[in-house]
Amino acid sequence: MALFCIRRYGEEDEHKEEAEAEGRARVLLERLQRQARARQQKKQREAPPQGREGPGDAELSPGGEPPEGKGKRKRESEEQPSARRQKKLKTKQPRSSSEERAGTEEAADGSSPTKKKAHRRKSKAQQEGTEADSEEDIKQQGNRNNFKKKSDKRRKTDEETQGDETGKKESSEEGEGNKTTEEELPLAASGEGANCAPSSMMILGDYEAKPVQKVQPFLPQWLAEPRRVQKRIRDHLCPVTDVPGIHPRLLRKLQINGIDSFFPVQAEVIPAILQSAARGYLLARGGYRPKDICVSAPTGSGKTLSFVIPIVQQVLLDRVVCHVRALVVLPTKELAQQVSKVFNVYTDGTGLKVVLITGQKSFAKEQEMLVQKKVTGYCSLADIVVATPGRLTDHINQTPGFSLTQLRFLIVDEADRMIDDMHQNCLNQIVKAAFQGENHSGSNMLFQRTKPGPLTAASSCSPQIPLQKLLFSATLTQDPEKLQQLDLFQPRLFTSVYSEKNRDGPEAEQDTNKKYTLPEGLSQCYVPCDLNSKPLLLLYFMLKMKFTRVLCFTNSREASHRLFLLVQAFGGVTVAEFSSRLTPNERKRTMKEFEQGKIQLLISTDATARGIDVKGVNYVINYDAPQFIRTYIHRVGRTARAGEAGVAFSLVLRIQERRFLRMLRDAGIQDIKKHPVKGNSLKPLVQQYEGALCKLEKTVKVIEMGKKTNCAN
Repeated sequence: MALFCIRRYGEEDEHKEEAEAEGRARVLLERLQRQARARQQKKQREAPPQGREGPGDAELSPGGEPPEGKGKRKRESEEQPSARRQKKLKTKQPRSSSEERAGTEEAADGSSPTKKKAHRRKSKAQQEGTEADSEEDIKQQGNRNNFKKKSDKRRKTDEETQGDETGKKESSEEGEGNKTTEEELPLAASGEGANCAPSSMMILGDYEAKPVQKVQPFLPQWLAEPRRVQKRIRDHLCPVTDVPGIHPRLLRKLQINGIDSFFPVQAEVIPAILQSAARGYLLARGGYRPKDICVSAPTGSGKTLSFVIPIVQQVLLDRVVCHVRALVVLPTKELAQQVSKVFNVYTDGTGLKVVLITGQKSFAKEQEMLVQKKVTGYCSLADIVVATPGRLTDHINQTPGFSLTQLRFLIVDEADRMIDDMHQNCLNQIVKAAFQGENHSGSNMLFQRTKPGPLTAASSCSPQIPLQKLLFSATLTQDPEKLQQLDLFQPRLFTSVYSEKNRDGPEAEQDTNKKYTLPEGLSQCYVPCDLNSKPLLLLYFMLKMKFTRVLCFTNSREASHRLFLLVQAFGGVTVAEFSSRLTPNERKRTMKEFEQGKIQLLISTDATARGIDVKGVNYVINYDAPQFIRTYIHRVGRTARAGEAGVAFSLVLRIQERRFLRMLRDAGIQDIKKHPVKGNSLKPLVQQYEGALCKLEKTVKVIEMGKKTNCAN
């Protein structure tokens, strides 16, 4: 313990001596600087202006040869880093008081001016180097994380190094007898400092603005170079007779239904599907497996008819025995009903059977529609099946005799939602059921169906029915990672979103940055508002602006029901609700009345936003702003269908305005306009609106009491 105390107190004395030595060095340095300035001023007053020499003469001896000190200076500059490190080690040892007194006496002695001047210059440089090293150590230990102090330290170190070199140069020149004036020394030092090499020290964490190189995504060729589809429907109609390969019976059906021309997407996709099956069920063009097809086109562009026509034709021409040849998977019941109706129109009178399985009928009833049990076993009653994912999975696992081993076409409509809603398990089960024949080696099947692999001589000996996948959506993702989950085979992409610059003129360049496309005749507006004025704005549009056939979207079933009750209590508007609160028959009846014009305002959730063709919609109002861009695309796509005109309004809260506009801008949608409504326009509706709120409060209480009574019973 005693030794510890002695050592601690001894270290404190050493620190005090070091501090005193540094103080004496600073005082001495200031004194020498004052003396040097006084001598420089005296020389300037006494020296004649004609006696000045050029800066280049100071580096040559009287004989025209370089002085001996120049070579020394080079060696000293090369050895400077090691010398500075040695100086740092020496400065940690305290200087004795006798050395300080000796240095002071020598500096103050005036017996020999030349030696005194040279010695004074050397001692000045040494003092500056010692002071710089000690201060540098203190700053490095105390301020490592401070960026500004690091920069100051670097500049100060460079200046002191320049001063050290200048002092050595002066001393060597004076030792050789060079008569360079004191006025020229600062000029030489400044010129030498300007030409010195930059510091090699690199500061981490610098905040200099650097250009960030944009990373270009690398896409597969089928995504980077798709087949372009014109989105201007009315300008690029194609007569049905100009599309090759369509059966005459289907041409007559098209003419009976009033279809004389195909839309651009139909004119491109129908021949592609027909060509892939032109060689029969087993092989495509060239004897290879047919390629899968992906279609991304705006809402209302005719995607449904694009796959109905070629599938009906292929199943109709090659059908001998009834088997499930085509399977259409859709995300909602309403969309499945709509597609089933289109199939029934074009299979009427052909003998083909279309079965709809969505859960609207009992499970046993749907089983009777799919299969029939005979003495020889089960036989299929369906050629084309239209289904929702959940109900289809139930039949694959629980319906005996339901087989997909003869499946030729797998159509996934609204494919992006199928991926996002985690229906991937359903698609895997479909593919597994389609290739289930490989597990029944003892069966009497003529063609043993196995999952396709590498093309070999052995695999070519046993022909089998290929499974071709057809994907359709208005917002089909271009993320290769998500599309990889679908296990597509050499896919072909048909899209109206142009991804290449200057490929086919200014139109392609204009749509380069767009991720999604909207109908050509759609006009978009948004109305900034607050939460309390949203119902008044809806009533203002219906009563004052005389909007008719309006489809209004909310974000939830509860919000849709409350808004329906409020508008009904206000009066003056024929309004209806369309959500999962209604039974399938009620929703079917409501949709029919809206299409007939009996209902002017239909308040709905996003159930009708996906693919459903609601006829005669003049206006779409987003009562609740959509949270995702795909939801917005499908909502506003309910109007301006098939080349017609339509208007979409979005009621956006002021705190949501910036995010809403950024979402559209990121998707490449720039043509939305701001449509503000003044508060004075809403004042005539306020009194009646307050009365409607009172009625709504009473209605809600009655509904809640009825729910409590039902729960008690």
